[in-house]
Amino acid sequence: MNNYFELRISINPEIEEIVSDICFSNFECEGVVLAEEAYKDLEMTSTTRGTLRVFLTELDSNPVEILKTERELLKERGFTDEELGSWEISLDEKENQDWSKKWKEKWTVTHVTDRIAVVPSWLSYEPKQGEITITLDPGCAFGTGTHQTTQLCMKGMEKYLKAGDKMADIGTGSGILAICAMKFGAESAYGCDNDETVIDVCKENAEINNANCTFELKTADKLSEKYDFVCANILHNVLAEIMGDLKNIMKDGAKMVLSGILDEKKPVVLEAIEKQGLKIIDTIHQDQWVAFVVEK
Repeated sequence: MNNYFELRISINPEIEEIVSDICFSNFECEGVVLAEEAYKDLEMTSTTRGTLRVFLTELDSNPVEILKTERELLKERGFTDEELGSWEISLDEKENQDWSKKWKEKWTVTHVTDRIAVVPSWLSYEPKQGEITITLDPGCAFGTGTHQTTQLCMKGMEKYLKAGDKMADIGTGSGILAICAMKFGAESAYGCDNDETVIDVCKENAEINNANCTFELKTADKLSEKYDFVCANILHNVLAEIMGDLKNIMKDGAKMVLSGILDEKKPVVLEAIEKQGLKIIDTIHQDQWVAFVVEK
């Protein structure tokens, strides 16, 4: 077996899924480990939280330079150095010891709520009565179910999505939210993204979950259909920029969950919500993140 390359990036743990998505979009990347913890006598002795470990099958580009560029792009989108972390980067060649399987060892079932469980595709899991399960390959695209922003959307969906709703997920990533909507009884679920690399992943995830979803390479401003329920888990400044487009695809009385918002960035989104005349009906918090549920 050929050797592999391990890329380590020191980041703020709150943006680990954003950086994971950057790696999967730019590199021949087999897997990502977000954090590993070691325990002795029930006490944690060490953790890699804050260090992203990325497993690369080959090097056909300079990952260090690409990551530096991507970090600058995130700063242009409104992230501060504190929010991003230092992004100290190391790259090492490793002897292959079945690494393509080893990265999976730290993943387990994620219980988002009492009713929602996200299950890695290689694990067997017997759901509790009334519990919906979403089978997914963690790290395949943004939206693995482990990050707070994705979970906030799912919590909003659990509370406000009605059976028979037509649902749209803008910036769908892995397709997890569209799949979740179908599991909750939506009539239809549509997901779009501006990253062409995730569309096939979405379709594969929907097929694994027996969820009849539709996915397209498209952005909200190109949509003419109107929906009963909308999810948008995107960077705060992008949400502000496209709030009018999001409003346009909502039916009268429709509800929308807006996520991807750090607490200190919420004024940017609140201003856009007010400008578009949308009514906030709920605010959901998880750690340093916040989601707004709005109604048209």
